[in-house]
Amino acid sequence: MINFEEEIQRFKPSLDVDQIEDAIVKVDLTDMNDIMTQLIEEAIKRDEGIR
Repeated sequence: MINFEEEIQRFKPSLDVDQIEDAIVKVDLTDMNDIMTQLIEEAIKRDEGIR
């Protein structure tokens, strides 16, 4: 049987939408586009150094 008093003590409310947005924005996510851009920029710099 469920012990409601125990469940209430362990209860942690979920984040509000604003809090979730802040948490997501603060996460530094590097996607494939960022990686490819960085690789291309490094290749261009390397090629300029050779010339």
